[in-house]
Amino acid sequence: MSSTPDPYPSDPWSVPPPASVPPPDLVASGPVIVQVGEIGVTSTVVHTPAGDIPLAGSTWQVSDYWHSEQKIPTWAIVAAIVGFCVLTVFSLLFLLVKETVPRGTVQVTVTNGTRQYVSRIPVTDQAQVAYVHQQVNYVRSLAAL
Repeated sequence: MSSTPDPYPSDPWSVPPPASVPPPDLVASGPVIVQVGEIGVTSTVVHTPAGDIPLAGSTWQVSDYWHSEQKIPTWAIVAAIVGFCVLTVFSLLFLLVKETVPRGTVQVTVTNGTRQYVSRIPVTDQAQVAYVHQQVNYVRSLAAL
């Protein structure tokens, strides 16, 4: 009889999954304090998908890009379809109803020396735009320290 343990467990679900360990550079820079779109900001580093940028001395710019769309509301389409069975001609007047839907993006640009990254964040109302501006103002205060 052999006393060596079986390398493969009989029940694969009983083995705990391996613990995920963050990369060493994330541990050294600390936890993410602010997340602006895909940009993560720690106390010393700005993490972007294109690479890390030092927070100290970085400059931040915010630009709003808005446009409005005209569309037929869902309730008007449903009323036109249901009303078509009752009043054929008059129900089509519901399709003349339009509503204005504001849409846009907020472009956040972070620059430090020759490194630059641009993040475009989709927004649908003014409260989201104000929130992005507040986040960037907070990061500007961190960069000035």
